[in-house]
Amino acid sequence: MIAPLAKFIDECVFQANAVRLSFRKVRMDDSKLADAIEFLNGPNFIRAESKPAGLEFTSKIHFQFPSPQPCEFAENNVVHGRLYRRAKDWQRFPTVILLHGGGDSLSHRFGFPLKVPVIHRAGFNAAILVAPYAFQRRVRRIEKLDHLLMVENIGQAVAEIRALVGWLLGQGCPSVALIGLSLGGWFAGITATRDSRLAAIVLAMPRVRWELTRELPQVRSLTREAFEDYKTACRALDRTPTNLTLTQPVIPKEHILLIQGRYDLVVAEHAEKLCQAWKQPEIWRLPHSHVSGIFSPGITSRVLDWLAPRMKK
Repeated sequence: MIAPLAKFIDECVFQANAVRLSFRKVRMDDSKLADAIEFLNGPNFIRAESKPAGLEFTSKIHFQFPSPQPCEFAENNVVHGRLYRRAKDWQRFPTVILLHGGGDSLSHRFGFPLKVPVIHRAGFNAAILVAPYAFQRRVRRIEKLDHLLMVENIGQAVAEIRALVGWLLGQGCPSVALIGLSLGGWFAGITATRDSRLAAIVLAMPRVRWELTRELPQVRSLTREAFEDYKTACRALDRTPTNLTLTQPVIPKEHILLIQGRYDLVVAEHAEKLCQAWKQPEIWRLPHSHVSGIFSPGITSRVLDWLAPRMKK
């Protein structure tokens, strides 16, 4: 994709997201930043023990289970997802878990299901997981965000990914891999620093830390004082384990694939910095932006070809 068009797509999507957030009128509260940092550096951020999820299927493909790391909002404590089985004896096949980006309804509702036939032909089951506070789990009565709530969200997401991995392996699947986009890539990366059961991870245009390459419209619109508070908070949070460049994965680097969009307006530098910090796993530098990557033809087949030898036991 040509650079001007790719960047234009990014800008349009980000502006639309800024308008949507302005209508919600959610305020940011910095009063719990110290509590958030204490939580991230403590044992409850990502707990040592991870029990398999107790999946309940509500249809042939839809499932739900209680969050292993619940929050104060009941509607966010039920995890939703979909499992697309390759065959009746689906347990014999490896499974890839697809993790959507922040507010990425396009991928979650349409893009991921359209990839399922390709995933099945490659010999894998496909699972799709809804992140905390997204889609069916959205909590409408939140009027004020604080940093503690935001970091607990990350811990909850990682706990749920690990619980689903445990369930799949417990069912007999020989291996499980994660494919995460943007925010989902961040969650997948953090999971890979704690869970050695993963066969492989693919991080596509991943967010790697709190501070972005370029601030989004909703951030740029803050007052000068609020913007400085935001930057200070990002720098403080980037000294915790949520900054992937300060951590190391517990799976071999040969089983890690990074995908960078050369025209990405938000996290263009993140994949490069992570590549250096993680001792140079394989990285693909592709000609698309943060958003237009989901439209790249052939990328799914290439990723699955890369995964195939790493998913075999």
